[in-house]
Amino acid sequence: MRVLAQVTAWAWGETALPPDVTGLTEREREVLRLLARGTSNREIAEALCITEGTVKQHVTHIYRKVKIKTRAAAVAWAWEHGIVKK
Repeated sequence: MRVLAQVTAWAWGETALPPDVTGLTEREREVLRLLARGTSNREIAEALCITEGTVKQHVTHIYRKVKIKTRAAAVAWAWEHGIVKK
């Protein structure tokens, strides 16, 4: 029931859709936050102590899960869904 209430509030523009509803893992949300702030894959890898290849895998999973195709779309999606705070 909680998820339904959250989705309904989001549909009416009352709140951002919570990350747990999107199906993104916590690590994917971390990568997306950094990506949305203009951080390169290499910089994300250094910040999270993972390889650049792992960052690319996370980005690919993010794109697939939220049905987007570009980095610009990922940035817009992150802001629209409250993944990134002002």
